[in-house]
Amino acid sequence: MTQTKKQTQKILVTGATGTVGRQVVAELLARGYAVRALTRDVSKASFPAGVEAVQGDLADPDTLIPALEGVTGLHLITFGGAYFAPLETGPRILELARAAGVRRVTVLHGGGPSLLEDAVRADEGVDWTVLMPVEFMSNALEWAPGIVASDEVRAPFVSGLSAMVHEGDIGAVAAVALTEEGHGGQEYVITGPELLTVVDKVAAISAARGRETVLVELNEEEAVAQWRAAGHSEEVIGFLVEAFGNTPEVGRTVVDTVEKVTGRPARTFAQWAAEHADAFTATAATAAV
Repeated sequence: MTQTKKQTQKILVTGATGTVGRQVVAELLARGYAVRALTRDVSKASFPAGVEAVQGDLADPDTLIPALEGVTGLHLITFGGAYFAPLETGPRILELARAAGVRRVTVLHGGGPSLLEDAVRADEGVDWTVLMPVEFMSNALEWAPGIVASDEVRAPFVSGLSAMVHEGDIGAVAAVALTEEGHGGQEYVITGPELLTVVDKVAAISAARGRETVLVELNEEEAVAQWRAAGHSEEVIGFLVEAFGNTPEVGRTVVDTVEKVTGRPARTFAQWAAEHADAFTATAATAAV
């Protein structure tokens, strides 16, 4: 595909300031596509050079009309607004997208039933792809304060297995599905290339930062108390206990979606840890003060 043809494909990325949205933006930009990033407040958002930032709110679909002009691909999330409420505006968003000439849509699965995802799946006017990533590698950043402060990770269920995925690989799969043929009507489970325990993750972080990190195993009661002290709701705590204490099979099964879709292997947690080593060092914490 020539650069000129690439530039005729303009992609609108919603949730563009989020963990995955930023990666979708970066991947599309690296591949040479015209990228438009949606945010509720343009004045507070920061994107790489070459990205067109536009204002709009998925909870108020008509605000998307200017943002959709000239767009051929659309990346969607299933929640929106100031309080990240599940979106009920899917049918209107898809109606506007079709009217604007959007041909391809990706939607990031939110971990459960979603009215917006249902609307995407039911739409026969676009080629849709549902992205279903397992645990994000970036979740390990939650350990950074404890590692910086005391070279320590305090966590439960340390022998539980996870096929956690690099968020950049989610962005890469999305970018391909938004710009290339053959991905319409597909549901892609996206994982990393290996199964990892908490012990494995802590060892990789230790290697990346060049300093030993001690793993302190918590029992379930201690973990619940720690999450509660951190301000998590009882609903979130219940989810965490189930997700890490009884990880569903899909979350602990490696699949080769990343390689099949993008043509290259999924990135390892060791690679992710090396990329984020600064987050786990005292110098990074000092610089942030």
